[in-house]
Amino acid sequence: MSQWLLKNCFTCLVCLCFFSGLLNFLLQQPRVLHFFKSSNSTMAQISSVATMTSAGVRMPKLIYGTAWKKERSADLVYNALVTGFRGIDVACQPKHYREDLVGQGIARAMKDKAIKREDLFIQTKFTSLAGQDPAAIPYDKNAPLVEQVRQSFNRSLENLQTAYVDSLVLHSPMPTVSETMEVYRVFEAIHASGSAKQLGLSNIYSLDALTAIFQAASVKPAVVQNRFYQQTGYDKGIRQFCKANNIRYQSFWSLTANPHLLASSALKSVAQRLNITPEQAMYKLLMSLGITPLDGTTNLEHMKEDLAVLSLPELTAQEVEAFSLLTGGMV
Repeated sequence: MSQWLLKNCFTCLVCLCFFSGLLNFLLQQPRVLHFFKSSNSTMAQISSVATMTSAGVRMPKLIYGTAWKKERSADLVYNALVTGFRGIDVACQPKHYREDLVGQGIARAMKDKAIKREDLFIQTKFTSLAGQDPAAIPYDKNAPLVEQVRQSFNRSLENLQTAYVDSLVLHSPMPTVSETMEVYRVFEAIHASGSAKQLGLSNIYSLDALTAIFQAASVKPAVVQNRFYQQTGYDKGIRQFCKANNIRYQSFWSLTANPHLLASSALKSVAQRLNITPEQAMYKLLMSLGITPLDGTTNLEHMKEDLAVLSLPELTAQEVEAFSLLTGGMV
């Protein structure tokens, strides 16, 4: 037995020395070194500009929002993509969005700047009849609810000139959890077909409703998109649930609803230390809390400034905590 152990230990030692020497040799080769360096650089770049959702979708940390852009939608989306945005949020809701023009802006940017579809994050929403303009409903209002969802999604694919979306979101919960799940089951079927890579919920401010939907869902929501403002306590309970269940929280109305935060000493001190605008500091602080903000600016210079936030250095724990205390006390 002792001879057998000695023989096998010697064999293992020889193998270890061989592979150690081989690895050392490979790491000295320029091409191999370049591979590891470029791979690490690429991963670092991805982590600084995007995050991976629970659905395995690469989602930008800053997303361009297209609500209320009307006839300017195509040009603004084009400018956003050319400037560097890679995430676009829209909805099949003519009342507030021109999804068709958003699709035109995306197509033009892809053609002019050789942007690949796989490098984009396109998120759209199904909006129920309650949120639609009666004069411009993008589906048959008399059709059964499940058919309305299908028609809306097909219209979105047509408008956006794409075979799939990266994220399909319910614009607002239905009156009951049962009706919401009726819509969500259609979402899950769309997801199973490969036409939507992940699913999500928006304008959901009831923790009980979110919990019930999450528990009932076969395909768990990967994102929650809500208005981020003081009246809801900055969604502290919702955000805690999202963090505990690996759901990414997206915020909209982040600047418009929070002039008091933009004027706060916690935010001003960050802006002063980094020599940036209060708006840039706001986006950086939100990202530091794990929030993905929607950015709806129509100003080209502001687009550039906002994207520059992605390359800013990390904030101190004290800076993040001071801001967190103003937004529900959750880090």
